Amino acid sequence: MGKAHSNAYSKVNMFFDADAHVVRKAICGRDASGVSQAAKKLGWEHTETDWRKLASRGDVDVVDINAPSYLHKEMAIFAANEGKHIFCEKPLAFSTADAREIIDAANKNGVKHQIAFNFRFAPAVRVIRAMIESGRLGEIYHFRGHYLQDFIISPDFPKVWRLDKTVAGSGSLGDLGAHVIDLARYLVGDVKSVIGISKTFIKERPLPEGMTGLSGVASKDAPREAVDVDDATSFIGEFENGALLQIEATRFAAGNRNNLSFEINGSLGSVRFGIERICELEYYDAACDAGLQGFSTITVTEDIHPYAGHWWPAGHAYGYEHTLVHEIYEFVQSVANNNPTSPNFVDGMKCTQIMEAVDLSIERRAWVDVNSL
Repeated sequence: MGKAHSNAYSKVNMFFDADAHVVRKAICGRDASGVSQAAKKLGWEHTETDWRKLASRGDVDVVDINAPSYLHKEMAIFAANEGKHIFCEKPLAFSTADAREIIDAANKNGVKHQIAFNFRFAPAVRVIRAMIESGRLGEIYHFRGHYLQDFIISPDFPKVWRLDKTVAGSGSLGDLGAHVIDLARYLVGDVKSVIGISKTFIKERPLPEGMTGLSGVASKDAPREAVDVDDATSFIGEFENGALLQIEATRFAAGNRNNLSFEINGSLGSVRFGIERICELEYYDAACDAGLQGFSTITVTEDIHPYAGHWWPAGHAYGYEHTLVHEIYEFVQSVANNNPTSPNFVDGMKCTQIMEAVDLSIERRAWVDVNSL
């Protein structure tokens, strides 16, 4: 991997002692100096620069894979064969076939596995799932969601690893759309078929080596290279239960720094949620009297709400980082108590399967059956 993303991600590893407490045993990355600094700052006991050596250590029970996407398959299968429980960043793999190989290795070795879809762990999302499961929204008709960012709009933004298909596997679809796809599956159900469209707006970008300062913009005379991932992807689809799906993922939505939002419509009501207002959800109850109907805002910060009671008093805001704490907490509990993990690698595979179907539909300009992959 090139110098530009040599320090972008590391592989973090944890060990559980006899009392099921987490011990920060070893942290691994390719830059020895950077890893050493991280270890001192974050309290890790040891450092490694060879991930295979780390995953083979007898004092490591759990592996957290934070490497770029192209390494997920190799790392996950190796760790599974070493008997390590695995927490892996999304997307799980480049293809459905690769994802199935990872699942087979994990199941063969009897290890726990969880995929990092942290937005499932926002308290408001948990409340919405409970509302749907209880029938409060009735029959679900629509899920429409989007993930909008704007950080690469400038044509002088460099071709970092996320814009390199050999490393990232996908552009906005895999980086942003994957989160919305998982939420759609988590809240509404499995997807039956899809058809999509994508666009790469900036065809060439300067190489990262041409960057000047911390501005994130390359110098004008920096060499340029073709971009081979999507800047924006939109698709529609149908769930197995008959509901309709609509998802948009783009890095070219000016003014949207990190806007993941969705709305679900049912026969008895609707819900809305967006992570830029992560402590809230909006709920429409169709049974309200005429003249009193409308979306109401629910602040999801009280003890009765999932996870919220473990942070601040009611009305005090929590944030994005808390969703990461929640997902790791659940993974640790699953390993310590030998309980099933969720979302697991099967969820990661199904997300990859939908993304692969979207890519095929764009290539064929036709509907694609998700289960055909």
